[in-house]
Amino acid sequence: MEIDFIKMNGCGNDFVMIDNWERDLHLNADTVRHLCDRHFGIGADGVILVEKPLHEGCDGFMNYINADGTYAQMCGNGVRCFAKYLLDQGLAARSNIEAADALAPLSPASAKLIAGTRAGEKPLECFIDASGEVFEVTVNMGSPILDPALIPVSSSFDSTAENGRQYVGNLSLVSPWGTFAFCCVSFGNPHAVAFFDTWEGLSDKAFIDPADKRLETLNVDMVGEFFESHHLFPEKANIEFAVVEEDGIHMRVFERGCRETLACGTGACATLVAAALKQLSPHENDVVLSGGRLHIEWKPDASVDMTGPAVVNYRGVVEIPD
Repeated sequence: MEIDFIKMNGCGNDFVMIDNWERDLHLNADTVRHLCDRHFGIGADGVILVEKPLHEGCDGFMNYINADGTYAQMCGNGVRCFAKYLLDQGLAARSNIEAADALAPLSPASAKLIAGTRAGEKPLECFIDASGEVFEVTVNMGSPILDPALIPVSSSFDSTAENGRQYVGNLSLVSPWGTFAFCCVSFGNPHAVAFFDTWEGLSDKAFIDPADKRLETLNVDMVGEFFESHHLFPEKANIEFAVVEEDGIHMRVFERGCRETLACGTGACATLVAAALKQLSPHENDVVLSGGRLHIEWKPDASVDMTGPAVVNYRGVVEIPD
C-alpha cells in the first residue's frame, strides 16, 4: 500500500507525519522501525499519525510512535509539528486565527488549537507568516510532575525547593564511568537530568575525545543507554545531560526508544524545571539543544510554556505492507 507522508522537524527532532484522519491505519512495530530507519527507510525519530480528535474541544489527536515501535505519551517537538500539520493541511478550522496587529504589520498572525495526546490535552498557539504557513508554535505543556511514584522513579523525595515543594533532586547512580546525580521530572514521560560544572570526575571512557572533556564530546548514546534502563526507572527514562551557561541551558538528550536525538521538547521543559528547582537558572530561559533553541517558561500558575520552530523538510510517497 502506498501512502503520502510529510517529513517534518522541530529543532532537528524529526518525524514522519501521516494523515490518518479519514482512514484506520495501524502500523506495527516492524513497519515503524522500517519507516524510521535512516538507511533503508525515510529516517526519523518517530512516526506521528494525525487523527481525528477523541474528545470534543480538541482539534486532533497526535498518535505518536517512537522509532523503535513503542508508543509515547507525549513529544514536545512532535506536538508543534502536529499543530503546523493540522493548520497547513486544513484539518483544523482556521476561523480562530487572530489577524496581525495593524499597528505592527511585521507581527505574525496566530491561531489557538488544542492537541489531544496520550498525556492529555495540550493548548497551543501557532504563529503564522505572511504566506499563511505556521513557522513557530507555543505549547502549554502543563505542570511538571515531581512525585516519584508518578514520574515514575523508585526513589524518595530528597530535596526541597524554595517554595517548600519536595522533589527528587539528587538521585545518585553509579555507572562504569563515575557517579551521576539526577533530578527527576515528568511531563507525561519520565526524565532524569544531570547537571555538570566540571567533567573531571568522569572516566575518560565516557568521552569521544578524552583529551577534551565537555558536553559536546560526551558519549551520550553509551552513557544514556546505561541509565535509560536502570532498574530505578520502571518505565525506563529519558536521560538529559546539561550545563548552565550565560546564554541558556545547554543540553543533550538520550530519548528512550530513540537513542540520542537533536532535540527533545519534554526534555527541554524538564531540564528548565530541574535547573529552576536547584536554583541554577531563572524560571524562564533558553534551552540550547544540538538542533537549535527552545524557549521555556515555568509560569507562576505552575504550568510550562515551550516555544520553538516547526519545519517541513519534504513530502513523499512510501510503500508499506497492507
